[in-house]
Amino acid sequence: MKLSLLEHFLPPGLLNYFDAVKMDTGDGITIYLDEKNVATSGSNASSLESKGFTESTIVQDFPIRDKACYLSIRRRKWLDKETGKVLSNHWDLAAEGTRMTKELADFLKERPGYYTG
Repeated sequence: MKLSLLEHFLPPGLLNYFDAVKMDTGDGITIYLDEKNVATSGSNASSLESKGFTESTIVQDFPIRDKACYLSIRRRKWLDKETGKVLSNHWDLAAEGTRMTKELADFLKERPGYYTG
């Protein structure tokens, strides 16, 4: 099994559902992720048509080499041709009440004075 280097820096399993499409560096690192073109679960995939992406959500993750790391995440939208409804998957990527990955929030909870969620 071949693992990409990026898998070691992102939350576990994230690349199962998202493609890394771009990375910007500067004062920090921003990794851009687009949801893979896989229909929502529980839907009739044959009646779904991909209709682009939602607005990106920015989530802070663990720093990499002392640089802030942000994940810019876009979820896919599908049009259900039978019902006319627009559907998308719900991904629970941020800790409740924060803009941090769950792993980062859990880590900071263990350090007094760092977590404000």
